[in-house]
Amino acid sequence: MAETYILQNLPYEYGALAPVISEEQLKLHHQKHHNSYIVNANALLKKIMDARKNNSEISIKHSTKDLTFNIAGHILHSLFWESLRKPRQANEPNGEILKAINLEFGSFERFKKEFSDAALSTEGSGWAVLMQDKKTKNILICQIEKHHVNLIPEMNILLVLDVWEHAYYLDYKNERAKYIENFWQIVNWDEVSNRLKDKNNSMKGGKK
Repeated sequence: MAETYILQNLPYEYGALAPVISEEQLKLHHQKHHNSYIVNANALLKKIMDARKNNSEISIKHSTKDLTFNIAGHILHSLFWESLRKPRQANEPNGEILKAINLEFGSFERFKKEFSDAALSTEGSGWAVLMQDKKTKNILICQIEKHHVNLIPEMNILLVLDVWEHAYYLDYKNERAKYIENFWQIVNWDEVSNRLKDKNNSMKGGKK
C-alpha cells in the first residue's frame, strides 16, 4: 500500500488570523475542505493499489485526473496555511524577497496590485500564485485553475492565495475583493522569504 496523506495541524490557533479570517471560517476550511482532498486522495490510492493487486481493470484517465486534483489541493492548502500569520496593518516584505519583488515588478505596490488582480480575475475556483523559475530564478505571478490546471512544472512556489469560495464565504459572502484586500495583513513574509532561499521547495511533512 502506498503511503497515505495526513492533515497536518495548523502552525497557529484557529482564532489567530481573526478578524481577517474568523475562527469558524478557518476551522471549516481546514478540517472540512482541506481534509476532504486528503480523504479522497487516500481512497483513490487504495483503489488503484487494490486494482493492481487483484489485476483488475480501472479507469486510468478518471483515476489519475482525480488523484492529481486531490493531491494538488492538499499541497496548495498546506502551502497556504504556512503562508499566513497573525494580522498586522503594516505588513510588508523585506530582505531578499523584497529585492526580488522590486527587481521584477519595480515596487512592492506594483506587485501587490498585480497579484491582487490575478486573484480577483481567477475564473471560478482557483488560486493566485507567486512562483520562482528554478532555472532563471525569475519570479512571476500565475493563476491555477481548480488545484492543478495551469500548474507550471519546474517552479518554486513562494506564495499562494486560495480564492475558492470555501476560503472566505462565511466572512465575506461573495466579496472576493475585500477578502483579497485583507489577505495582505496576514501574509507570513518570513516564510515566503524562506521558500525563495529553498530552491528545492519540497513540501514539509505531507505524508506519513
